[in-house]
Amino acid sequence: MLANRVTLIYVLLMTAVVVASNVLVQYPLSGELFGIALGDLLTYGAFTYPVAFLITDLTNRQFGPRVARRVVAVGFLVAVLFSIGVSTPRIAIASGSAFLAGQLLDISVFNRLRRQTWWRAPLIASLIGSVLDTAIFFSFSFAPAFSIFGPNDAFAIEWAPVLGVFTTEMPRWISWAMGDLSVKVLVGLVMLLPYGALMSRLMPMPGVEKTA
Repeated sequence: MLANRVTLIYVLLMTAVVVASNVLVQYPLSGELFGIALGDLLTYGAFTYPVAFLITDLTNRQFGPRVARRVVAVGFLVAVLFSIGVSTPRIAIASGSAFLAGQLLDISVFNRLRRQTWWRAPLIASLIGSVLDTAIFFSFSFAPAFSIFGPNDAFAIEWAPVLGVFTTEMPRWISWAMGDLSVKVLVGLVMLLPYGALMSRLMPMPGVEKTA
């Protein structure tokens, strides 16, 4: 009974993160920082989405990969359904594909490293998952090669200085992807703090580490 309640909490948290991230990823940051146009670099979704990896890793630690995949499956459905309702079909396809691939890879890597130093599994798993997630999401969402999923975003494919500072120019969505991944790496490091703090409270269920 307790396991079901805790799993439901993880599902609700994942749902909240997915919904918030799918809305915020459509809004580039406004303003400038040290002369850098933030809209050329980041969307607001970059700051919320990495929390999904923390939820997945905590679920995996406590209940194992099978339950973690169930939580991810719910998150995947929410990502697709909600994106269809509030954004374009192309964003919905990109969001669902990136989320599913990134989270499943995170679960697999975490599971292989779960018996090593406490920080290694969540950190490495989230970083590797983030790389795949970012590559899939921004490519599917904005790269002209994937226009089969929907019309191109003129602002996203417009050429601009890389990361808003270099003289070399590339399509703006590539800078978004680079900036997004940089934030995910930083947030992934920060997420080690709550993960470490919750370790003693969210102990693995009996048999999880033996069967994982």
